[in-house]
Amino acid sequence: MLSVRLSEDIEERLTKLAHTTKRPKSHYVEVALARFLEDQEDYLLALSRLEQKGPNISLEEAKRQLGFLDDSEMDH
Repeated sequence: MLSVRLSEDIEERLTKLAHTTKRPKSHYVEVALARFLEDQEDYLLALSRLEQKGPNISLEEAKRQLGFLDDSEMDH
């Protein structure tokens, strides 16, 4: 269980959305928080990988290695 204080504006918008869609406010808070946490976890993972010393490759090379580009599409 978690208690959260919201600004009046956010509370009003959330209440209106919940009323309009007939879903509980907690549903939208949970969805928003889950998305935020995913973004933060992705950011921290990317930051961690950037801090590791290792070989770097260009975006084009990464796309080619992942099969998004073939050699003829690469910028030279």
